[in-house]
Amino acid sequence: MPTIDHARLTDAIAAIVAAGGSEAAEARTVADNLVGANLAGHDSHGVGMIPAYIGNRLTGGLVANAHVSVEVDNGAVVVLDGNSGYGQVVGQEAMDIGIERAREFGAAVIGLRNAHHIGRIGQWGEQCAAAGLVSMHHVNVMGHKAIVAPYRGTDARYVTNPYCATLPATDNNPPTVLDFATSMVAMGKIRVARNKGEPAPEGALMDSKGQPSRDPNIMYEEPIAGALQPFGAHKGYGLALMNEILASAMTGGLGCRPETKYDPPKIINNMLSIIIDPMKLVSRQFFNSEVDATIAHVKASPAADPAKPVLVPGDPERASRSARTSQGVPVDDETWREITAAGVSVGLTDAELNKIAGLAA
Repeated sequence: MPTIDHARLTDAIAAIVAAGGSEAAEARTVADNLVGANLAGHDSHGVGMIPAYIGNRLTGGLVANAHVSVEVDNGAVVVLDGNSGYGQVVGQEAMDIGIERAREFGAAVIGLRNAHHIGRIGQWGEQCAAAGLVSMHHVNVMGHKAIVAPYRGTDARYVTNPYCATLPATDNNPPTVLDFATSMVAMGKIRVARNKGEPAPEGALMDSKGQPSRDPNIMYEEPIAGALQPFGAHKGYGLALMNEILASAMTGGLGCRPETKYDPPKIINNMLSIIIDPMKLVSRQFFNSEVDATIAHVKASPAADPAKPVLVPGDPERASRSARTSQGVPVDDETWREITAAGVSVGLTDAELNKIAGLAA
């Protein structure tokens, strides 16, 4: 398994995206976002997505150099169309608008529809938090085969429908970033397990008969021979269902149903974001002191394992980011093979990409 310097990995991914038809600025934005997910420890949403992205570029499901268009503008409430553009670009543009409106009105509701895969949702929460804002994000997926079963169900009916909520940094704490798939694990983690030749996490999958399975390959058979399970039984399923409906019915997008599937398939996200300026509700001093007091109170709980202290959302990502920035990003052999194959499909060579990534012999 190669370990690649994050800057060189970013250069390699940017080269592939540019070869796929993107302007230099877009290629760099996409690469920075994907490598940023790897740095945060979320390999499921990192550079391993590039083969799917390039595949969708070649079939026309992903449009290079596209930007958001404003479909509804009611001041604090805005609906945007991503025009099938790179989610890393149109997602950032949507948050730019949301941040501007939240500062103007105190709060903003931003509906983004028809965006190609928008990556790690925590990125958008972090963008809002960096602006001093609280945010919540509800996401669904359309145009893709269903891969998650509802609670008590035995076949897939929707996708991983992530949820994110963030708090800005305070005097004593960095941003708090809660970001998770409403399935037991993200589909990308199943891909990583398959590429490494490892079993899926226990409890993550069921086979076509509704029985537990740890074979990640069942998710890649045609037709699909299993499903991801929701996290937290009925609670995770309930949140997934709300994300499915809020992100589709409130944005003008669509849900994941047979009649909304694309042929060939592509990954389209809809996202409903609620962005709030906490200083329009309370003083900065009160907000910061209350957040800091709560986090200190929670972290003071004696650890069941002294080597594993109590954390808050965002702590694992910060630790991973620090380690991987200095030590490099691990990319398993199969994932790197798939990435270089994607590059070859848009006119690059294995040798070129290995050289850019610092892997040349």
